[in-house]
Amino acid sequence: MRFNRVQFSLLLVYLSTGVSVAWAGTQTSAADEKLEVQGLIRMIQSSPQKLNYSGTFVYQQANQIRTSKITHHADANGELEKLEILDGNSREYIRKNDEVSCYLPDSKTIQVEKNVTQEVFPALFSHNAQSLPDVYTFKKGEPNRVAGLECQTYTLTPKDGSRYGYKLCAEKQSGLLLRVQTVNSRDEVIEQIAFTQLKLGDVDKNKLKPSFQNLNQWNIENLTVQSNIVSGWVVKSLPAGFIKIKEMKRVISSPASSLSDKKAVPSHQVIQMIFSDGMATISVFIEPDLERRNEGSLQQGAMAIMTKRQGNYWLTVIGEVPVAAIRQVINSIELKSK
Repeated sequence: MRFNRVQFSLLLVYLSTGVSVAWAGTQTSAADEKLEVQGLIRMIQSSPQKLNYSGTFVYQQANQIRTSKITHHADANGELEKLEILDGNSREYIRKNDEVSCYLPDSKTIQVEKNVTQEVFPALFSHNAQSLPDVYTFKKGEPNRVAGLECQTYTLTPKDGSRYGYKLCAEKQSGLLLRVQTVNSRDEVIEQIAFTQLKLGDVDKNKLKPSFQNLNQWNIENLTVQSNIVSGWVVKSLPAGFIKIKEMKRVISSPASSLSDKKAVPSHQVIQMIFSDGMATISVFIEPDLERRNEGSLQQGAMAIMTKRQGNYWLTVIGEVPVAAIRQVINSIELKSK
């Protein structure tokens, strides 16, 4: 899961204060139910922005497990957040509002990217979240406990086969997500992310600093990103409920260690388009055909990837959706004639 936050002007419903929410099966109009579900979404979405917390969470995808530690502080100056990846190669991400610095100790490099919105767990709902009731049925479940904290469960059942279902568990008082499970059409968990330890409340800001020493000797790499571009590429057939939320251009550079390698791919531009139904995301990457590769597809957990050559370009589509939805997208990508 990734960096992304968006504000919505929706009715805020606090379950913990006794405000009732309309759920599937109650006697209420569809319009009222949608409005009140949007209120729940707003609560779950806003809590990771405004709360102070620190904790460890585990992300499980198929047979892979990754453990991370997150520390978040919010005040009048905005948000400060540190994400530490505890498995594999050491790396840390520190976000100050919309600027993210990635610390890579193996290469002593700091990669800086600006204009980034946040969608690292426990943030979840992204752009287009107000339309979630159009493509999912919401249902309130039984209370539960995660990481020693009381939480309320909810299920999101898809209304078509273009997306998976979800089981959420939100902390009762704040609405902060403690666990998210992705389930297939057989109600089998195919991916999940959950806190194993969490502390809500005051955070020591010293713990939000980089863990590494002598940073003045590290290389700083400013990632080249152009946001809100119009490249001319379009996806003519999106699954229902998905809309384009961002289009950007990145410059991919070859590592310095590979510059003498005749097979190294030269620096080149990559177009990225991001689509969302408010819960799941689909990313489309378009880049020039500069290297030998094979067409194909891969699925791991909820993540599906598909690549194919189109003219002088390579198209790659990645999404947390069934393969059929990925295939629908990649087969409808076109470059508008100018």
